[in-house]
Amino acid sequence: MSDSSRRSFLQAGAAAMLAAGARLSAQAAEAGAAGPADGPATIHDPAQATGSAAHGSAQAGGSAADDGSFRPAATNVPQAAYPRIDARRRVQFRIQAPGAQKVQIMVGGGGGETPRMDLVKQPDGAFTLTTPPIVEGFHYYPVYVDGFEVTDPGSHTFFGEGRDMSGIEIPSPVPSDAFYEIRDVPHGQVGERWYHSSVTGTWRRIFVYTPPGYDTETKRRYPVLYLQHGAGEDETGWTRQGRAQFILDNLIAAGETRPMIIVMANGYAKPAGTPAPDFRKLTGRAAFFAAMRTLTAGFSDDLTQVVVPFVDRNYRTLSDRDHRAMAGLSMGGMQTFEVTLNHLDMFSYIGGFSGAPFFFGNQKFDPKTAFHGAFADPAAFARRVHLVWLGAGTTEMAMIHRAVAGFHEDLVQAGIKHVFYQSPGTAHEWLTWRRDLRDFAPRLFRA
Repeated sequence: MSDSSRRSFLQAGAAAMLAAGARLSAQAAEAGAAGPADGPATIHDPAQATGSAAHGSAQAGGSAADDGSFRPAATNVPQAAYPRIDARRRVQFRIQAPGAQKVQIMVGGGGGETPRMDLVKQPDGAFTLTTPPIVEGFHYYPVYVDGFEVTDPGSHTFFGEGRDMSGIEIPSPVPSDAFYEIRDVPHGQVGERWYHSSVTGTWRRIFVYTPPGYDTETKRRYPVLYLQHGAGEDETGWTRQGRAQFILDNLIAAGETRPMIIVMANGYAKPAGTPAPDFRKLTGRAAFFAAMRTLTAGFSDDLTQVVVPFVDRNYRTLSDRDHRAMAGLSMGGMQTFEVTLNHLDMFSYIGGFSGAPFFFGNQKFDPKTAFHGAFADPAAFARRVHLVWLGAGTTEMAMIHRAVAGFHEDLVQAGIKHVFYQSPGTAHEWLTWRRDLRDFAPRLFRA
């Protein structure tokens, strides 16, 4: 559903929460940007990042730039030679479209995308392009053939911006970013489970990560993290784009985090019998927000009344609130605060990755009244909630960073103990959220 994508939110003027954002600055990376810290990161100057996914000029055709160092991207389908990447993070694309007049590619999205770059037609009918260096991390990229958007047959597709899109993983030159790579350590399993929701009246899917040893240590029970995707994505996002399973495998192997189950649900949950909004007829931000509220209105009930009991019945969980956490990125961060702070009988660890409360409206934070007065007594809140964690990239779009940092300041003023982490040099994108999870997970279930 492309109209619910982060790009659509940007076009609707709601980039503060749900835009895909700019990519990690190549300038910051080449200067040796630091990886995630053990505590809250020092604020870095966002002016040092350009906010664009590419730097420099694209080269027509790209043959002159091919010095033999280009290698197929890790996100390619088997045996596909293109797209391919060199050590400078330039990408060569090759699209077979002999009958086309014009082929273009755009890398990234949500305000940080490159311009549409023109490919050059070769004598064999293929269109080719060598890009300038592309910022490290995972990027979606649409291909336009005579103005019609298609996917690249050479790339795997990933669900993002409301549809299946080609995606490319640009390797990071920052050594500390190796935390999300596949390593020779014990690995957990990711399973796909279906359940029927009494809230939506439909069959729905969750993905569940179980840690190494889950299948052999059959008497052991585990705490649970509910981990949510952002707008325009779905329950596949955290394992396919986010590499959450490898992040946890590596943390567990290093003894840096407690083994846990991770549950990834679909954040779109329209209550049964509710008419679906027609995004084609929407005008203005208020109408767009109202439509999004409709599409997500059943999520809290679905998670708390259906998903959590389903997981506790089917997995060896520690089912008390002291062993249950929730976090999410962007829209999922907003949903996390809505769910957890209204169900503190169920959750005691809370994380918002580039997300904060109140984005589907204009409410202002009042610690005395927000979420039924959950923050009114800081000492009582600290006894009940073991962790409130906020994170953002230092080069997030201004409205996003201002919103998350503003909520951080609100909590400081209210005397609420919390963690505020900033991912150096990154914006509203998957490298930020991978780093967020890297910092968040080791803090869980330590009380």
